[in-house]
Amino acid sequence: MDTPQLEQLVVSALEDIKGKDIQVIDTARLSALFERVVIACGDSNRQTRALARNVADKAREAGVEVIGVEGEDSGEWVLVDLGSIVVHIMQPAVRSYYNLEELWAATPARPTRPAARAA
Repeated sequence: MDTPQLEQLVVSALEDIKGKDIQVIDTARLSALFERVVIACGDSNRQTRALARNVADKAREAGVEVIGVEGEDSGEWVLVDLGSIVVHIMQPAVRSYYNLEELWAATPARPTRPAARAA
């Protein structure tokens, strides 16, 4: 399954369980490890775990390998690694605190050096 199809599957799986504020960030230029980061919110520990479980189940049904799922114990931030797409499902306070959208959407700034003065 190619990345755009997997992205659509992930977003659909999140929408099925009423995931909120779903954002997809193209990280292909920023990281060689994955091509997309998908971020969504759940209102409770139970909902974040259900969202992650639904994403993983739908991916497996489509023949996609689920590399790993982390954070199910607490449910405040659950990560689902699908290889080319990494899905972060967070409670709103955690999402606001870590602000992954800013981290992945912005390109790193390089400090500029002043031009050398002629002596």
